[in-house]
Amino acid sequence: MTGSGRWRRARRAGVSPCDGPETPRRPYARAGLYATLSLGLCFGPLPAQSGRMAAPSQGGMVVSSHYLASEAGQHVLERGGNAIDAAVATAFALAVTLPSAGNVGGGGFLVYHGADGHVTTFNFREKATLAATEDMYLGPDGEVVDNSNHIGLLAVGVPGTVAGMWMAHQKLGRLDWEDVVEPAVRLAADGFPSTWAMRGWLESLPGREGPLYDATREAFRKNGTDLYEPGEIFKQPDLAETLRRIQRDGHDGFYRGETAELLADFMREHGGLMTEEDLARYEAVEQEPIHGTYRGYDVYGMPPPSSGGTALVQMLNILEGYNLADIGHNSALYLHLLTEAMRRAYADRALYLGDPAFNPNMPIARLTSKEHADRLRSSIDMFKASESDSADFNGTFLAESEETTHYSVVDAEGNAVSVTYTLEFGYGSSIVVPGAGFLLNN
Repeated sequence: MTGSGRWRRARRAGVSPCDGPETPRRPYARAGLYATLSLGLCFGPLPAQSGRMAAPSQGGMVVSSHYLASEAGQHVLERGGNAIDAAVATAFALAVTLPSAGNVGGGGFLVYHGADGHVTTFNFREKATLAATEDMYLGPDGEVVDNSNHIGLLAVGVPGTVAGMWMAHQKLGRLDWEDVVEPAVRLAADGFPSTWAMRGWLESLPGREGPLYDATREAFRKNGTDLYEPGEIFKQPDLAETLRRIQRDGHDGFYRGETAELLADFMREHGGLMTEEDLARYEAVEQEPIHGTYRGYDVYGMPPPSSGGTALVQMLNILEGYNLADIGHNSALYLHLLTEAMRRAYADRALYLGDPAFNPNMPIARLTSKEHADRLRSSIDMFKASESDSADFNGTFLAESEETTHYSVVDAEGNAVSVTYTLEFGYGSSIVVPGAGFLLNN
């Protein structure tokens, strides 16, 4: 393959090609490298780009689900930004290039580990509206009406992504806010190649009838009717304007002013609950991380309302009692013990974990203690699987969900950021705010 041909094919695949005598060097390739989640980078002669391979870098690295979003984060690192700056740039770029999960209309979690040892987390999950009630989805018979907890405007929570990125940047960022949002503005305004991954959802849009989805069709189909072919440049002018307001005014560029008015007006017109007050009152929350240890390593994770940090520490505490190296990676016994550890952590998750705003007495210290892990480990039979609650099991194993996205950033100084954010369903509610260009969560 010629250098230029290899470059074109790698770009189409969402992978950065290796720097070598046949590969043209882009002007930003010296400071750092980026990768997508599924494939690492290589150096020198082109080896088989399959499986999991290490991808070293001296200038930092951004790993996300879309190469253009990883590029946006890497550009920020090259300009002297730190891991938080790059994480913000990547988040907003994914809102443009990965509409199934990247977002400004959803929410998520961010974990930061500084090179100086400082660790903190930011919770920017969606929140219920002030008018929400615990029975608002139920009919007179006590059953959910028309899947309204997933479909339609009642399912939409107050978005948190912009507030989370703003708070993290104001506390820990280095570059100007305007500079880290700029790559996303350009991607939305100038467009990017449409993908096969988007096509199935685009084909389903004609079946989403009614005024709730008018703006969705307008935003994601040519002239509101025709499909974008894979590779065809897809532009999002309304989203570009929303991002420009965020770029100019930060937090208030989304939660006050024109964007907030567009969202609240749409809700009022179509029976939604979200108001300008809901948006103006939204704030992200900085929280202390969950902390544990595993064989001499410190382990940090997101605290509730995420269950991730608690469950991870609990699983590792259980597994610490076994010599996994001697047992053998992915051997039958290894997988059995891993499964049993996960089963117990998820059982505790279902029993004890929730939102600390409504569940202030969660026994986190006990769940993450070595003593609790000892008790759980003693219940594991080395040769027999435990039984899980089968109340919701109908005999069919579901495929792993492709909803939600995760990305990671490390800068040259060793600061690290881990972000998971989501619209819940793929493409969330499939509802775009008219004039604002972004999808709402469900």
